[in-house]
Amino acid sequence: MRNYVFTILILLFVAALTSCSSAETTDSPAENQVVFSQPALDQSKSDSIHQLLTKIVNDGKAPGIIAAIASSEGVIAIASAGERKAGSGIAFTTKDVVHLGSCGKAMTATMLATLVAEGKLSWDTKLIEAIPELKNRIHTDYHKITLWQLLTHRAGIPKNSTDEGAFRSKEIKKRRLAILEDNFKLPASYEIDKFHYSNFGYMIAACMAEQITGLSWEVLMKQRLFDPLGMSSAGFGNPNKNKSTDQPWGHNKYGWKWWPSEAYYAEAISPAGRVYCSIADWAKFISLQLPTENPILERKYLDKLIEPVGGHFYAGGWGVTERPWAKGIAFNHAGSNEIWYASVLVTPKLDRAFVVATNSCDFGSTPDVCIEIANKMIRMELNLDNK
Repeated sequence: MRNYVFTILILLFVAALTSCSSAETTDSPAENQVVFSQPALDQSKSDSIHQLLTKIVNDGKAPGIIAAIASSEGVIAIASAGERKAGSGIAFTTKDVVHLGSCGKAMTATMLATLVAEGKLSWDTKLIEAIPELKNRIHTDYHKITLWQLLTHRAGIPKNSTDEGAFRSKEIKKRRLAILEDNFKLPASYEIDKFHYSNFGYMIAACMAEQITGLSWEVLMKQRLFDPLGMSSAGFGNPNKNKSTDQPWGHNKYGWKWWPSEAYYAEAISPAGRVYCSIADWAKFISLQLPTENPILERKYLDKLIEPVGGHFYAGGWGVTERPWAKGIAFNHAGSNEIWYASVLVTPKLDRAFVVATNSCDFGSTPDVCIEIANKMIRMELNLDNK
């Protein structure tokens, strides 16, 4: 079995800071779609970010990389460097999409919150309440696990299922349900209500929504999140269709060279981290947690998603910590499918978010590269280097 690696990253900031769509729907754009008025870019900051990224690429630390600073109004500084595909000579642009990996967990949790807001689910809905036919098919350890336990990694289940690529002949909703049932024959692997990071848990949470609504997670994401927010670039899996270079490729590093790859994870695990989108569209999603009004969710549901459980740092798709320099909480996530790496840090009190993504992954260096760029953007935005 492949070693699936969706990562959480609580950024370790420098001391001075005191760290696509499915055929099931033909819907037109949502009537209540948010209208974003993109602010003018700060060219000076964008140029400074470009210099940072160019050095990373020139040093061989990434084939392509992009970074941005965003506010509740949208992207305010952005730059990219390098190539979409190593050796292609085709530039990685600021309008290209990036694969978010586990940063997409916050999107899945937010979509599920819309169902909670409508009363179709509750945070305390039990697995067998959402899918009663499972009662006599799975071990009793799993009967009472709740939606919120799944989203906060406290449902006592493994990091990954044993067979994410199985049941390929089944339609995607039935495929996910079959994988769930196949893995829940035996007792729980871990203590329930204790933190154990699980991609599988997010697939199960999606299964609950699929069985309640009759729609796939992919359709629910499009109808309830991407369309209302105007995230027209958002999709799932490999952004390259037909092996083109219209969008960036992912890369592995062997020796000293970056090698293009299409080794994307199985479709069934998409709710845990197979979303891609442009940085501008990612900023639209992030803006939900910044000081701005939106027609998608009341603030109490959004606040729930950034409410850690049981003294742990993890909430609903976000790692949350108090940061004095952020004047309150800062929440973040990172994600990788082993050929991409993305990270995001959100600071609501500052009305700022900082994102870094690269079309590559070397776990020995890439996380540190992203932390380095994020730190420098934060110092730039807070004007710390001039104090």
